[in-house]
Amino acid sequence: MTAFNVVRFRVKPGMEEAFIAKHRGAGQDMAGFRRGALIKTGDRAFCFLAEWGGMMDIVNARPQMIALLDGFRDMLEDLGGGLGVTDPISGEAIVEINPPKPARPKAKAKPKKKAAARRPAKKARKARGKKKK
Repeated sequence: MTAFNVVRFRVKPGMEEAFIAKHRGAGQDMAGFRRGALIKTGDRAFCFLAEWGGMMDIVNARPQMIALLDGFRDMLEDLGGGLGVTDPISGEAIVEINPPKPARPKAKAKPKKKAAARRPAKKARKARGKKKK
């Protein structure tokens, strides 16, 4: 079942471009990683959202994700409230919502063939040479 993880960050002043650069191509070498997006949610505030093949893919990729985080941990501010520099969460998708499929173009209706004009029934031929009594 598809799973997602989301991580919230706040970047130190002047570190945004370097932080964004660290995320380009992130996760591409992690088994089960389908796609991800770095989202700017406010002034120096970001979330990373990743889609995975399943929850075990996230569990198995945690060492790689921690190594990735270690590459830019010094760019992050503490989020406060005992969170540290990240606020991660993950879980399996319970409901997936997809856009509606585009309507198929309607096929052109073939013009109906006109029924051939009916000819009047042929008049019975007069019998040749009627026999006279």
